Amino acid sequence: MSRTSEAPTTGTISTTVAAPARRPRLIAVDAARGLALIGMIAVHILPAHDPDTFEPTLQWTLFGGRAAALFALLAGLSLAFSSGGRAPHRGRALTATRAGLVVRALLIAAAGLAINQVMPSPAPALGILVYYGAFFLLAVPLLGLRRRTLAAVAALAAVLGPVLVHVLGPALPQAEAVNPTLGSALADPGATLAQVLLTGTYPAVPYLTYLCAGLLLGRTDLHEVVVRVRIAVAGVVLALGAWFVYWVLVLQAGGYDQLLRHTPWLSEDQVDEILVWGPSPDLPTSTWWWLLTPGPHSNTPVTLLMDLGTGLAVLGLFLLVARPNRLWTTLGAMGARTLTLYSAHLLALATTLHYEDRVLWFAVHVAVAAGFAVLWQATFGQGPLERVIAAAVRGTRRLVLGTPSRTAESPRA
Repeated sequence: MSRTSEAPTTGTISTTVAAPARRPRLIAVDAARGLALIGMIAVHILPAHDPDTFEPTLQWTLFGGRAAALFALLAGLSLAFSSGGRAPHRGRALTATRAGLVVRALLIAAAGLAINQVMPSPAPALGILVYYGAFFLLAVPLLGLRRRTLAAVAALAAVLGPVLVHVLGPALPQAEAVNPTLGSALADPGATLAQVLLTGTYPAVPYLTYLCAGLLLGRTDLHEVVVRVRIAVAGVVLALGAWFVYWVLVLQAGGYDQLLRHTPWLSEDQVDEILVWGPSPDLPTSTWWWLLTPGPHSNTPVTLLMDLGTGLAVLGLFLLVARPNRLWTTLGAMGARTLTLYSAHLLALATTLHYEDRVLWFAVHVAVAAGFAVLWQATFGQGPLERVIAAAVRGTRRLVLGTPSRTAESPRA
């Protein structure tokens, strides 16, 4: 929902230095974000299980939990691009970038709160926009970090984030609404804050895993083929490695029996449902073995690393194969306008029309999003909501820099 945008250069601000030649925008990054958008639409509209066999559907297997993780990974990548790419901003330029990010975060969170406010009950979808704003706020102090430090923070978030949820979750105030709304934020700010940071569907603290990984990738040269191959291979290895840990420790070494023993109020079928569909609403905290389970939105170390690996594999593959043809440019147009398209998608879900014929309405949502994105790109360029937020961010940066002129821009990574 953020864009792979241009950004001021690092170091001392000078209006006399010519802007360096910018590299072309990476269509693969926008296309990957477009795929994530389609995945979110699929999860929101299409059935998660087969009505005859009760087995997970293909779309749930592909996108359940993973689409949101890919969004967060690409959000970190976009933050890296907008803060200098391989040459991170320093000094006053970094301060301006951080101030702009705060404004971006608050505007996106406000949009999410407003959209959630008009959602019917029960909510037809679990929106990510409010959490997205929290991701960006937590990323403010991370923009100037080196790649090794970002890798360390990502690893800590993958391990300590779930531990914090496991230990603190039961003691934290519980939000009544599944989606944070303007009303719930005003009525119970403590519960809403706990929900957004730790106990919600897309908790910001564990999701720093994806954000920091994206920031790290944005500090590398994604135009190098060897880098793209490494990203794809690392993703496959990470996803398979995390699943292997689950398979060995839970399915082979007695972990599954420990889940049943320490959670006696759940039947074997209910435990299996959590492993396949994820918790509803919260993952049990009766034993540490739950942190080795891979259910979607479980936000355990295993889930985080599996979904991060999947996201890296998708990004690496897209970087290797994306070409400027109709398919990729359409996906790219959608991905460059995901804030607008995702917001419109949620508002359309609020009508609850999609409950009647889910496949038809999925096709309608995707077709309208694709058509709008392509036409808007050809006619106006930047998406309408993206344009508003970008203007606010630019104004904030200029205010901090103390100059009305644009600074030299770094190449698009």
